Amino acid sequence: MPSTARRLRPARTARPPLQLAAPEPAHARAFLAAVENSRALHARWVEPPDTRSAYREYLQRIEAGRCIGHLVLVEDDALAGVVNLGEVLRGGYQSAQLSYYAFAPHAGRGLMREAVRRVITLAFREHGLNRLEAAIQPANTASRALAASLGLRHEGLCTRYMKINGRWRDHERWAITAGEWRLSRCRRER
Repeated sequence: MPSTARRLRPARTARPPLQLAAPEPAHARAFLAAVENSRALHARWVEPPDTRSAYREYLQRIEAGRCIGHLVLVEDDALAGVVNLGEVLRGGYQSAQLSYYAFAPHAGRGLMREAVRRVITLAFREHGLNRLEAAIQPANTASRALAASLGLRHEGLCTRYMKINGRWRDHERWAITAGEWRLSRCRRER
């Protein structure tokens, strides 16, 4: 006799609410601990500030208006990652370098996609920027997929573009303009 019992699907775990916060001196200890715990994750992709003095320099770039930093916070204010709008150019440019990285153990959970989406919206709506560029190493498939999923377009390869952990590394340039972002949002909302 066939069973009438339904197969139960495992309950989906709720994604923790995500918050963006401006980096502050009070975040230094948690930030540096997250960087330390994420060394293997970041090894060839990024060099986040890893000392108190490097973190202070990061805060000084923010205070000087050259960078707009966002910490990605989840449950209990745990640091899940960082999204920066760096090298902000005003005047006729109105552009910035978009960079992002997750902290262990939060990588791969979709949190950074949501955080980057929110920061792009802020960049265009609140900060008056017109163009964002992201430099991504060709082998960083997760970061390339995130950029593509948000509508950034691949513009080309920059050979030996940035020095990371003592090595000059090639990077692809990905970009999006405010107009492209508005169009992509309209398409998604239909």
